[in-house]
Amino acid sequence: MNVADVWQRVIGTQPDPPRWLVLGAAGLALLAILPHPVWRLSRNVVTIAHEGGHGLVALLTRRRLDGIRLHSDTSGLTISSGKPTGLGMVLTAAAGYTAPPLLGLGGAALLSAHRITALLWISIALLAAMLIMIRNAFGVLSVVLTGAAFLLISWYGGSQLQAAFAYLGAWFLLLAGVRPVVELQAKRRQGGARDSDADQLARLTGVGAVLWVTLFLVIALACLLAGGSWLLA
Repeated sequence: MNVADVWQRVIGTQPDPPRWLVLGAAGLALLAILPHPVWRLSRNVVTIAHEGGHGLVALLTRRRLDGIRLHSDTSGLTISSGKPTGLGMVLTAAAGYTAPPLLGLGGAALLSAHRITALLWISIALLAAMLIMIRNAFGVLSVVLTGAAFLLISWYGGSQLQAAFAYLGAWFLLLAGVRPVVELQAKRRQGGARDSDADQLARLTGVGAVLWVTLFLVIALACLLAGGSWLLA
């Protein structure tokens, strides 16, 4: 396959996969987030999306992005510099927990428009851009392995395998966007996570951290409802 063929596939449309494949992908996504041992591994993908959201919005609000770190305990850190208060800082702090479900919603929109290959290659491009800003070895390994999976599936996989992988990714981000928010509030209720995104936003805006957690949850559930309906349409 030459570059022209690849480009035509990226900008072109692909046929809808069978119904069983869409439902099977949803089932696998649930299995990836419900059992705790599996979640400890799959949550690394959510961390990539979470920190990538912080980084992207920091750049969009003209803050300087200094680096991103991903850790083996599924935590992460995005460091940006600029004005420590104001709208840019608020949007950057709010982008973490909202990024996974919003990315899932964007993926569902592409899939509902029959753009399976486009979804795979947009994902590769975003991961490649994020890799430039990773500042630790585990982070590099996580992003490279995730990007390699997308690249291998998009280049060598058949049409059904590509569709299954794309739908699995969209379902996973939509479903997995909810659990970290619930876990965040559970930790806060137990007296932990006092430097979380919600608590930072509370200090920046004067709006209570619980209200920010509620907003994160509403966005995640709204994305799941809308994106799920598109995927099942």
